[in-house]
Amino acid sequence: MSIFRSSTLDTPDESSGIPCHVAIIMDGNGRWAKQRLMPRVFGHKKGVDALRATVKACDKLGVKYLTVFAFSSENWRRPADEVSFLMGLFLKVLQSEVDRMHENGIRLKIVGDRSHFAPELVQWIESAEARTADNTGVTLSIAADYGGRWDILQATERMLKDRPELVGQRIEESDLTPYFAMAYAPEPDLFIRTGGERRISNFLLWQLAYAELYFTDMLWPDFDYNAMAEAVAWYQGRERRFGRISEQLHPQSAAS
Repeated sequence: MSIFRSSTLDTPDESSGIPCHVAIIMDGNGRWAKQRLMPRVFGHKKGVDALRATVKACDKLGVKYLTVFAFSSENWRRPADEVSFLMGLFLKVLQSEVDRMHENGIRLKIVGDRSHFAPELVQWIESAEARTADNTGVTLSIAADYGGRWDILQATERMLKDRPELVGQRIEESDLTPYFAMAYAPEPDLFIRTGGERRISNFLLWQLAYAELYFTDMLWPDFDYNAMAEAVAWYQGRERRFGRISEQLHPQSAAS
């Protein structure tokens, strides 16, 4: 498995103008349901439909990696009945969608701390990942019981366990990178958050260092192909310098 390096060490290829990796916080399910005088859980069900549409949009637009924040480390603080529903919905989606994902060439990855999940859910996660492992279409990563701080801590612990000779030594980015939960994917180029909030909420703290941040007031269940295309078009208008200046990116314009 290839390990992608940090954007602080390498300059990603911008030749296509399409983000290789899009990361999304799918916010607004509960508010969407509340606006319709429905229980919050109905919004979560509609959110699954929006995710399905977004995966299709990524495939059509040429996005290779899609990572969505489904359940954060902090979401355990929500009311117990909602947490129970979300865990059940997660299992139901795995049971009903994996065949379709596999037929469409989607590779599924689940990232996060699985120690709090029920054994049946863990079994379905492992089965789904194994079945889709060799697919070459969009890589869909679902962050569940995930937190950016947790990721940095677990990566550090695993690195020092595997490489005890690093204790007391200078640690480079390249030492730590292979131990992140998403070492199999390039860092996100485009970060999207729906629902009107303007924060990253402990999501991919390390990996979002150079991502373009796109916020929309649209609630997640309303997110569709057109919404994704609009976000990509906004991304294409950004100038990604990675520490350089504009003249280095456009030397001919600077000389004229």
